[in-house]
Amino acid sequence: MQLAVQTPQGESAAYAYSGGKAFDPGLPCIVFVHGALHDHSVWTLLARWFANHGHAVLAVDQPGHARSTGAPLASVQALAQWVLGLLDAAGVQRAAIVGHSMGSLIALEAAAQAPQRITHVAMVATAYPMKVSEALLTTARDNPFKAIDMVNAFSHSTLGPKPAYPGPGAWVPGGFRALMRRVHSAQHAVNLFHHDFTLCDAYAGGLQAAAKVQCPVTLILRERDQMTTPRQTREIAQALKARVISVPAGHDLMAEAPEAVLGALREVLM
Repeated sequence: MQLAVQTPQGESAAYAYSGGKAFDPGLPCIVFVHGALHDHSVWTLLARWFANHGHAVLAVDQPGHARSTGAPLASVQALAQWVLGLLDAAGVQRAAIVGHSMGSLIALEAAAQAPQRITHVAMVATAYPMKVSEALLTTARDNPFKAIDMVNAFSHSTLGPKPAYPGPGAWVPGGFRALMRRVHSAQHAVNLFHHDFTLCDAYAGGLQAAAKVQCPVTLILRERDQMTTPRQTREIAQALKARVISVPAGHDLMAEAPEAVLGALREVLM
């Protein structure tokens, strides 16, 4: 579905996947927010499950990513405001937010900006601070396709995870690489990979945001993540009084361990 959402540059068209069901703002709503150089498709299994089990679902493409128009926004805080504007456009008063990696920072910030509107936050494969190495930032700036290959290697705990999702015969690392290359190549105005990683690296408001959050928070972490390691979550988990669930996967845990991630979200959102 397409929604008109206000941004600092003016109104833009935001795309949100509703899980294969007609969107009903009267149902309990879950917003899924993707990470750097991704799009809504990383959430299709989870979005479809919740849409078929009594929820309204908005799996979004961030501005300037995939099917959402407008320029990429300049900060995590601005993206959080955009998510809240998306809720307004969809006629949703209150929602849970699930965010992966960069999207987890957006979810945290949205819950801080509008604590009465957010019913639960799930931060998937998160870290705070989410610092990016200078070598990776430089490579993303100068040779983004090489940086994509680096991140692809860092994001998977094995070259051949069980192909339960998206289906038998799927090559998980290959699909991850193809998605990032496609999302990057579709954005001609900016180097989207460098832009997204710079936002992660620059975000410094996590502990201040945590102090404003009023809803339950769950961290779904991965035991073998080289991108955002579990030890980088201790301070933010304590500040949020968060429940922590670990799954046996790398950073791309929605594809590497789909049943475990779905089970964790069912447990905390149903």
